[in-house]
Amino acid sequence: MSHLLTGESIAAIATAPGSAAVGLLRISGPDALRIAVAMTKGKAEKAIPRTAMLCLVFEADGSLIDETLLTFFPAPRSYTGEMTCEFAGHGGVLVMRRLLQRALACGARSAEPGEFTRQAFLNGKLDLTQAEAIMDLISARTDQALHAAHQQRQGHLGHKTETLRDAILETLAHVEAYIDFPDEDISPDVGHALVKRLQGAASDLQSMLATAGRGRILREGIRTVISGAPNTGKSSLLNRLLGFDRAIVSNIAGTTRDTLEESANVGGVLLRLIDTAGIRDHTSDPIEAEGMRRSSTERAQADLILSVYDASMPAPQVSHDTESTQERIILANKADLGVHPSWLEHQAIQISCSTGDGFDTLEAHIRDIAQMQEFDAGASMIAINARHQDCLERARQALGSAMALLEAQADLTLTSIELREAMDALGEIAGKIDTEDLLGVIFSRFCIGKWRI
Repeated sequence: MSHLLTGESIAAIATAPGSAAVGLLRISGPDALRIAVAMTKGKAEKAIPRTAMLCLVFEADGSLIDETLLTFFPAPRSYTGEMTCEFAGHGGVLVMRRLLQRALACGARSAEPGEFTRQAFLNGKLDLTQAEAIMDLISARTDQALHAAHQQRQGHLGHKTETLRDAILETLAHVEAYIDFPDEDISPDVGHALVKRLQGAASDLQSMLATAGRGRILREGIRTVISGAPNTGKSSLLNRLLGFDRAIVSNIAGTTRDTLEESANVGGVLLRLIDTAGIRDHTSDPIEAEGMRRSSTERAQADLILSVYDASMPAPQVSHDTESTQERIILANKADLGVHPSWLEHQAIQISCSTGDGFDTLEAHIRDIAQMQEFDAGASMIAINARHQDCLERARQALGSAMALLEAQADLTLTSIELREAMDALGEIAGKIDTEDLLGVIFSRFCIGKWRI
């Protein structure tokens, strides 16, 4: 994406591909208004900043393309920080493609995926965490994920990491002052005071790292495996939670041979639901055996297991692995057909996939497991992603090394290097320290509306 440094004007359809009532063409760069003027036979010259005006857009031969609303945003008061013109036209596929083709013919270059947001980042309109939050906003599938994305979009994560960098920088300044004056050794008391100051930063780093699991659940969902013996209603449970028939349901045991995966919003919690083949003691069918093997693999990787049993049959003796970190919910299905007395004293949720009975209790239990109350506390919720986690972990390790060196009154130059590495790792989170490859990977994920012609 080195084009960004050339001062070119870029254009792209900023709404999702497909037909809609309205589509948006965005043009950003130093020639945005000139291009708009050429597209509208001069009418765009009368554009008032941030005020929509009716404009006809024409082909070079004078034929009409569309009747649009043009909004002009002068630099730097625009999303990208550069001069921007946005045409809101009729959202047909052909109409929007013709508008884009006309903008390119008038001097714009086709924008690459994420290039508008990357312009905004390079022009200081937002930091890297805020840019990533835009993609989280677009892909959010629960209220909590949307709330977390809004918090990050407002810069909470960037501000937090900047505060940590400042705290480390203050300690680094003290260390380097002693390096500049080698005749002055750091006394044990001073070294201890510096370590104590860094301990606060280390504690904050650990707290932020602890949100990695929360962030993964918010963005990807809880990996939930539906497990049980054949013909207990596992596929019926999947269909009921999804709200549509995704899996084939049959009274014939062993209908499900492979794993099926879908996502569903269940009580405000995003679940990655995985329906697995039924588990039984023996089978001579090699295909069913492979399905059972895959079921075991999926259970081992699950965050949550929904164990489904037939409520009309005697309740099993369920063993609980005290060392397992997986959550497990026992479901007694087909409760509408009668419940065996042994289930009355059993810690299981009685449900019916046919009638929907018991699903309110199941949703409440899932919310409790997801600990959604944590997400409602405070306005500065932080939920880091995998990239943030890597940066924070490197910062934590470097900071730990620096603290150990200070405690041991070791080489201050090495201490300085470790402190700088911690600061650099934190700087990568908000884009204070960046590389072209890193930015390319992040912004290439922004592909909404980037139609190719």
